[in-house]
Amino acid sequence: MAPADPVPDGGVVERYLRLGLALGRHLDGLVDAYYGPPSWKDEAVAGVPVALPALVAAAARLVADIDGGAEPNLEGRRRRWIRAQVVGLHTVGRSLAGEPLGYLDEVEASYGVRPSPVPTDALDAAHRRLDAVLPGSGPVRERMIAWREGQVVPPDRLEGLVRDLADDLRERTDRAFGLPAGEQVEWVLEANKPWSGFNYYLGDLRSRVAINVDLPVPSLVVPHLVAHEAYPGHHTEHVRKEVGLVRSRGHLEEAIFLVGTPQCLLAEGLADLALESLVGPDPEAAMAPHFAAARIPFDAEVAAEVRDALGTVQAARGNLALMLHDEGRTATDVVAWAERWLLLPTPRAEKQVAFVSDPTWRAYIFCYTEGVELCRRFVAGDPARFERLLTEQLVPADLVAPAA
Repeated sequence: MAPADPVPDGGVVERYLRLGLALGRHLDGLVDAYYGPPSWKDEAVAGVPVALPALVAAAARLVADIDGGAEPNLEGRRRRWIRAQVVGLHTVGRSLAGEPLGYLDEVEASYGVRPSPVPTDALDAAHRRLDAVLPGSGPVRERMIAWREGQVVPPDRLEGLVRDLADDLRERTDRAFGLPAGEQVEWVLEANKPWSGFNYYLGDLRSRVAINVDLPVPSLVVPHLVAHEAYPGHHTEHVRKEVGLVRSRGHLEEAIFLVGTPQCLLAEGLADLALESLVGPDPEAAMAPHFAAARIPFDAEVAAEVRDALGTVQAARGNLALMLHDEGRTATDVVAWAERWLLLPTPRAEKQVAFVSDPTWRAYIFCYTEGVELCRRFVAGDPARFERLLTEQLVPADLVAPAA
């Protein structure tokens, strides 16, 4: 019989890591990265998974013990960070166990934000802006699709462009924020995935970054994708925290990265902000030489105008999840809404809806839409504040509090 508590005698940090590993047996992709003690992972994956009710109870006990002052040596900010993570895991466990949770309550308990939909009048205004900047004439959706599909990177040049951009952004990141010696990224192309890019952090300062080639990759997104996944986004955050928190300060809780927790909201927010934080508010102009070197047509001025106007449209990706999981609308209806309001061709609309339909990612979209705006307001153009996101243990509430 599975034990009532996965780690009844461990300390707070050990119990948190073991809880995350044990819960990961029930949801593929929940454990995004782990480089803690190998024996803990080996024990978690051996034998029959711990039953969900036991894990939910274990999470509740851990929250109560943290609130009750367990391990007084855990200072306030670190204790608050671990508590927020455990609350997220408790919520994931309750949802997986079939407990009826309101969707907005689930998002808020997992990620620390309560989202609201982007209103259609704001989307109408964004469509009017796009109508003014997109080439040609006719319906804005048709022109948006034609422009985007006309900007795709030829498949045989994608990997070279990615590596060229990564070399540039790595050098800029090292100058701006510093990178530890020995860090490295392996770039690969993958297919049949629900996401556009993914950082598999392997520990020991190494990442394997995959780019999804299910659909053609538009040139507008490639620099953002490289910055988001690697420099100064996910990979940079991972290596800075492995060196600065895990190795230097013994904060072993950072050796696991868990979907369904505030850790992801801030990670995706800073990663979506990464390119502009590194190169400034006009990243298209800064990246244009790389497209020229690869002989890929790229109109930096039009691309910048389109990207700016698309901000509101991108934020409305969260509407898809709200329609599915809060309003109970059908996937067919939501795909049609995405085609109309997100200006997407059917295959891209279906891909977006598939992502927010996936059990692992059903609430995750708000890590992007809410996370980037939270991080943008916190950073406010100050590189030193962006560096804080890369190096400190922060929760969403810290980003709306007065500057510390």
